Amino acid sequence: MKDFNSKVSVVTGAASGIGHATAQRFAEEGMKVVLADIEEPRLNQVVGQLRDAGHDVIGVPTDVSDWQAVQQLADKTIDTFGAVHVVHNNAGVVVSGPIEELSLSDWEWVLGVDLWSVIYGIKAFLPLIKQAGEGHIVNTSSTAGLQSNAGIGPYNVAKFGVVALTETLRLELDAADAPISASVLCPGAIDTQIVHSKRNRPADSAADHQSSAIEDAFEKNAGALLEQQGMAPSKVADMVVDAIRNNDFWIITHPEWKGVMKQRVAAMDKDNSLHTGFGG
Repeated sequence: MKDFNSKVSVVTGAASGIGHATAQRFAEEGMKVVLADIEEPRLNQVVGQLRDAGHDVIGVPTDVSDWQAVQQLADKTIDTFGAVHVVHNNAGVVVSGPIEELSLSDWEWVLGVDLWSVIYGIKAFLPLIKQAGEGHIVNTSSTAGLQSNAGIGPYNVAKFGVVALTETLRLELDAADAPISASVLCPGAIDTQIVHSKRNRPADSAADHQSSAIEDAFEKNAGALLEQQGMAPSKVADMVVDAIRNNDFWIITHPEWKGVMKQRVAAMDKDNSLHTGFGG
């Protein structure tokens, strides 16, 4: 899809980080934007800022891990703007700790937000994009969807799943010669607040979470890394727009990860060991 002007986009996790930056970038391209997030006060603030800048946007508080909520998001989009062309399934959370100590609720929360929300987003919006006649779906994975990191098992599983899901979708759309395409975004270190995502975790889900030294170290070290060395979300948003225009499948924010993946494959032919690379 080359022309963004007057088209309609939906971005989840749009109240902060990459989602906020992408929503703003879409608006600057002349798109009408539906911003969805569970963090309602922050969502309202971001929507207000975009409206003050003259953009045609709405905010829809949404728990993307809930199928009915995603359906309602789709309905609100059509009711307001009459169509949808671009969807960025971007909402994400992370929980850390040793696999044997993680609760079932830990797994359910992360997989619900990070993987099931993408499944729901495709299920709800793909038919609507087809009705519009053209469009694009971008799903946010992670470098943790390319290679696992110790201590964040549910996040790894969800992000690998997003890569597989998006690749399958792209293959099916290409085989059908559809005027719709799909890309997977694999961010490395980005200056976001994802390590503090438990701020939005429902109390009943968090009740049986077991804190650990791994969790404390992850929040401290990863948080400092993202804040001090993380790429600006606005640069990621530029990459997303370019990928849609160029119909690129992979959106890899940090080129060094291509080398990591080459080493990963090479390890299969060498000693069958597990190669570990950068965190992300």
